[in-house]
Amino acid sequence: MITPIKILGFCGSLRPQSFSRAALLLALEIAEKQGASVEFFDPLVHILPLCTGAKEYPDYPAVELLKKKSTEADAFILSTPEYHGSFSGVIKNTLDLLSFDELSGKIFGAISALGGVHNSNALNDLRIVTRQVHGWMVTEQIAIPQAWKQFDAEGKLTDPKLEERLQGLVTAVVTKTNLLRVG
Repeated sequence: MITPIKILGFCGSLRPQSFSRAALLLALEIAEKQGASVEFFDPLVHILPLCTGAKEYPDYPAVELLKKKSTEADAFILSTPEYHGSFSGVIKNTLDLLSFDELSGKIFGAISALGGVHNSNALNDLRIVTRQVHGWMVTEQIAIPQAWKQFDAEGKLTDPKLEERLQGLVTAVVTKTNLLRVG
């Protein structure tokens, strides 16, 4: 029996009720329904230090856990708010604490939640970072404009078109990851 692919989710927001978090949790739920094993590396639970470029962070066991979970993962879904025209420092710091050992050759999917109108800067910037660590960003992506009015009280998307786009992103991550494993 083939083991399911493992997808690790990273959220670029430290707000417990953030829309980036809500979108990521929806994406992981979809991936699980598609047969993937999913995990959310919650930055509110696993406190990470600012990256100094050190090889080890002995005072922060969460860094070792991050590296372990990332090594075990076949793919990543990154969800970030768009701050000042790019992705958040939280997602950047999380990725900076990792190396080629954990990231290279893996599939990535990206989600951004915006307070304003549609924009793809955060997503485009995440593509650059993914390419730099030798990862494979799927072509599908989703930016959620005016995120504050796109979710209901249960954290579900209210716009069927956005829900379809999120479904397409997750399907691409799962499909490409399965293909990479076979190849």
